[in-house]
Amino acid sequence: MRVVFMGTPDFSVPVLTEILGQGHEVVAVYTRAPKPAGRGMDLRLSPVHAMAQKFNIPVFTPKSLRGDDEIAAFAEHDADVAVVVAYGLILPRAILDAPQLGCLNLHASLLPRWRGAAPIQRAIMAGDRKSGVMVMKMEEGLDTGPVGMAERVTITPDMNAGELHDRLCAIGADLMVRALAALSRDSLQFTPQSEEGVTYAHKIEKAEARIDWSRPAQALHDHVRGLSPFPGAFLEVDLGKGLERVKVLRARLAEGAGAPGMVLDDALTIACGHGALQLLDVQRAGKGPMKAQDFLRGARVVQGALLPGCV
Repeated sequence: MRVVFMGTPDFSVPVLTEILGQGHEVVAVYTRAPKPAGRGMDLRLSPVHAMAQKFNIPVFTPKSLRGDDEIAAFAEHDADVAVVVAYGLILPRAILDAPQLGCLNLHASLLPRWRGAAPIQRAIMAGDRKSGVMVMKMEEGLDTGPVGMAERVTITPDMNAGELHDRLCAIGADLMVRALAALSRDSLQFTPQSEEGVTYAHKIEKAEARIDWSRPAQALHDHVRGLSPFPGAFLEVDLGKGLERVKVLRARLAEGAGAPGMVLDDALTIACGHGALQLLDVQRAGKGPMKAQDFLRGARVVQGALLPGCV
């Protein structure tokens, strides 16, 4: 089939490569425009943009798809279907209607739970034990379209967002090409989403990454997992030059009790509102991830110290 692919981050790349591997003709790729990055602030292509260039696929980076010129240019691709995977722009009705068979979206949640921008992180932060990927036919509403195919996965107790991302990424690529095969045979059946259980996965704000030690240990464990490896839940601690932010990339539930934020031992076990959390992998600003024991060699965090962070 003639496919227009629309995506931007790493999560989208395996879907694009799998579609190409199955022999579909990707006539155009739409992605977000290059952004300044790094110390030199050089323009950096999105992961999808870079992959499209390797296959010599025409790439389009419009700021919006609502203008008449952009709508006309999209229609000229004469696509059978558009595949959308974490693209980052709203598709107006004229774009949704342009491909003969519509627009298919791969979404990383069990819809209608976690519609929106950050379904992987929000699922783990909420303590969900199940997640998955779904192929749906796009409508003008936010992730409201009927579902054609789905695959479910278990979120294990210590799985973080990066690990779930990679798992869903691989499953999603296979799911989308199976959906395209069924669509080409006119055998892809769509089921409306339930009107019950709708939740929204709002974009992660920087401020909410701060660890609030007054919360229960299980909630903070899920908080750390859901924000690892990016943007990273963080604590604040005085390491000799005033308060410094330290990201917590991995932790585990631990025995112990004390005032919320109290350092309970010499292994970075911190008291929470209920229970305790032992920090395993951390990262100081400007440095790479490190094990807690390595962090403690250069940062004296004494037993009995009280970390700020109760809000």
